[in-house]
Amino acid sequence: MKSASNGPPPGFEEARTLRQQARAAGLDPNYWYAVEEVRRIKPGTVVEIVFWKHSIALFRNEDGEFEAMENRCAHRQLKLSLGHVEGCRLVCEYHGWEYGGKDRPAGVPYDGERSFPRLALRTYPVRVRYGLVWLFPGDPEQAELRGVPDIPELEGPDRWTCVPLRFEWAAHHSMVIDNVSDFTHAHLHRRYRPFEDATLKDFETVGDNVHLAYDTRVGRGRISGLFVDHKRLNTNHMKLCYEYPYQWSNTDDEIKHYLFVLPIDERTSRAFFLFYFKSLKVPFLPMRIPRFAMNVVMQISNRVLIGPLLSEDQFALEAEQDGYERHWDAFPVETNPVVNAFQEVTVRKWREHLERVPDADGARA
Repeated sequence: MKSASNGPPPGFEEARTLRQQARAAGLDPNYWYAVEEVRRIKPGTVVEIVFWKHSIALFRNEDGEFEAMENRCAHRQLKLSLGHVEGCRLVCEYHGWEYGGKDRPAGVPYDGERSFPRLALRTYPVRVRYGLVWLFPGDPEQAELRGVPDIPELEGPDRWTCVPLRFEWAAHHSMVIDNVSDFTHAHLHRRYRPFEDATLKDFETVGDNVHLAYDTRVGRGRISGLFVDHKRLNTNHMKLCYEYPYQWSNTDDEIKHYLFVLPIDERTSRAFFLFYFKSLKVPFLPMRIPRFAMNVVMQISNRVLIGPLLSEDQFALEAEQDGYERHWDAFPVETNPVVNAFQEVTVRKWREHLERVPDADGARA
């Protein structure tokens, strides 16, 4: 039955149902967010990053270090991401005003005796970890208290193999979280079969985290299944967690993944998937792939298996976003109770943030 929706979906404060609230909520800025892959930003370049409708200029100076600041020149408000990098400074393309560099004010290229006030734009803490660039868009005093998520398997000389995947999808971030932990959509992935016959065994919300577990047959694809040692590993059970604002899964402590979502606006998200494996087997042989070859195997797998698999999720999520925008007032039907638990955490965390910063939902140019 066609929805009687008139106009766009409601904002957060006007939303009536849990789903409407979740689809209008942002994410608390007082966390570290992965924003880009390191390899995509070469020394001496600048890119625009958007965190929940707020534009940030992220640049990498010619020494290879990253800095981030609000994306506007204090002079005429041009986006600094339209400029260029000279040495350790970000230069506005219009009049050549310079920003960045440790403990230095903006450089104003004018002669004469006229004095200018100290021009300081807001800056953001930046870190590099796991091949990703991380920003802290919230209160900088909270940055050290939070910390970038710890993934011990990706640290040290014996770290597991991981090649990140990056996507930008026309879908709200809550839809992405719902998708990756809701295993009722196995039909969508019937070609690649990453999971089958899933039964939700239990779930529990503890603070800001939703823990859940499925009995499910993992990694049974015609090709991907050849690389998983089903005889040695228990691939019939998976643990997952929505560890706000991140998400992760664990299969028998040897097949794991993390998902980091960057909320851009109500209908756009950037997603970083980190799949990492302690080992994979050589197809048809009772031996593991040597460590030195694992990186090449993962690069190929990302291109021919994991990337196409996640593209199916992109198709579904972008279609869901379009459907929600057309029929946002349709009666909400949800068969998996854990999805409601995710949305409840997302809504509560956003409401708590708005209580601290009442105008936080507004966008700046």
